Amino acid sequence: MLQRSSITASEEERQAFYEELKQQSMWPLWADQGNPNGEPKSGVLPFVWHWRDIRPQAMRATKLVGTKEALRRVLCLANPGLDGRSGSTRTLSANIQIVMPGEIARAHHHNIAALRFIIEASGGYTVVDGDIIPMAPGDLILTPNWAYHDHANDSDAPAIWLDGLDVPLVRGLEIAFQEEFPEETQPIGEVADLSLAKYGTGGLRPAWETQTRPHSPLTHFPWSEVKPALDRIAAVASGSAYDGIILEYTNPATGGPVMPTIGCYAQLLRPRQHTESHRHTSSTVYHVVEGEGYTLVDGQRLDWESKDVFVVPAWAHHEHVNLSQGQPAYLFSFSEAPALRALDLYREEPSAP
Repeated sequence: MLQRSSITASEEERQAFYEELKQQSMWPLWADQGNPNGEPKSGVLPFVWHWRDIRPQAMRATKLVGTKEALRRVLCLANPGLDGRSGSTRTLSANIQIVMPGEIARAHHHNIAALRFIIEASGGYTVVDGDIIPMAPGDLILTPNWAYHDHANDSDAPAIWLDGLDVPLVRGLEIAFQEEFPEETQPIGEVADLSLAKYGTGGLRPAWETQTRPHSPLTHFPWSEVKPALDRIAAVASGSAYDGIILEYTNPATGGPVMPTIGCYAQLLRPRQHTESHRHTSSTVYHVVEGEGYTLVDGQRLDWESKDVFVVPAWAHHEHVNLSQGQPAYLFSFSEAPALRALDLYREEPSAP
């Protein structure tokens, strides 16, 4: 009868063997069994970056470095559970970028996918492959991988936004590329906000065009349209037990995620709503558009208010609470869920009672 073997060796013998393996660039799998429960345990920590801390530092950066010295004047929100420059999660970076009146940020492109969620702006714009896109608070602007993009501020006030990127994922695969545009800025097309004019028409798209790239051809999602959509649906639907009223920004050509590696979402929590708890294998970065509340992550309370940024690690139990008695809370979030689904690695489940 075949059966499992049991070989007894002294600890000294095993350690000597392990040392020999180490000298030959090998190691024994059985000596590091990881999580004995057979479930993932992220090194990413639940964490919140408060706007009251972020904004003063962003403004201070404008006194110390210009957009000539810094290709992008960006403050990276580094997760304290990771190496200081590893990202906000294992796969995602959340950064704060600021462009002052009269400044430009030079045009370039890369195979890293990125999004901009505008926090403060009274003007300014991003150019994406020649399409000039105006910035307003709450707007989502996509710069998909390999799309040339530059930023400019033609207003009299700072323009500040949240950058979301798949930098840790792409760099972890050791395949990151970046190239500068030949000039400081791109030529601008004759029609402003062209992607919104062509594709932002409520489910309609030009039938004569064939989409060959996997990202959304619509690169501008104005908050002036997203917020009313959340409010309309909240009036007629109960929404998700775990996320309240939650909408996914989608690719109008496919109905799928806006980018292959990053999914984007907007959600509404009703006054005093306390969602049920669940967990999923994707990590999530949240930005508080409006409201005040907290999120419980594996029992840890993250208090948040307007403009804060917080992170929920992968496979962490989490639930949201809106503390307001009379006003909804609005959250924007992004995750690597599309990449996990494409690899058949996405899993989601409710927390045990």
